[in-house]
Amino acid sequence: MARAAGSKGSAKSRAQDPALNILETALDIAEADGWSKIRLRVVADRLGIPMTDVLTHYTDLDAVANAWFRRGWDAMLQPPHDGFNDLPARDRLELVIMRWFDALAPHRRVTGQMLSAKLWYAHPHHWVPAIFDLSRTIQWIREAAKLDATGVQRQMEEVGLTGLFLATLRVWLRDGSENQEKTRAFLRRRLALADRTMATVLARRSRRRNGPAKPEESTPTT
Repeated sequence: MARAAGSKGSAKSRAQDPALNILETALDIAEADGWSKIRLRVVADRLGIPMTDVLTHYTDLDAVANAWFRRGWDAMLQPPHDGFNDLPARDRLELVIMRWFDALAPHRRVTGQMLSAKLWYAHPHHWVPAIFDLSRTIQWIREAAKLDATGVQRQMEEVGLTGLFLATLRVWLRDGSENQEKTRAFLRRRLALADRTMATVLARRSRRRNGPAKPEESTPTT
């Protein structure tokens, strides 16, 4: 996956980083014309560089999209603020997941178009990588939110977080509210519900084992 900066580059940083310059130029064109109409030769022409220079950094347009999505991962993994480790799991998850959405918000419409292109029926070669990228996103969310459960609880977290992320993504793609407040409110509600659900499930499992074993930290699952 091609490298991308963690935030939108300034004119100076774009000039110093050819890969970033290509990415930002492609995004600028997509904002005007739509992602489906992007052609790498047009990007090269806009920048006044040969196509071989584009190929040096991106093998195809899907690689450009992957570099943009990488920006969400980079944002999630930035060092947390003081006191982060003391927050409940659901609050840590909210902060981490919203970092992903906030990082990609400047090009939300184009992000949705990129996802549609990856899932287009004529692009089956993109489906499996997209599934693995979703799985990696969930794993990075768990890492950034410092979730350390193992065994069955970890499996429950992964399944639940996948559903939670996709549901929040659906809301985010249509969210025109200021500072993405609609998305934040939706995510907060779903995390609270999931927190209660996980606590109930873990309590039942503990009772079935006929012991008061202390469960690992309750973590949202849906």
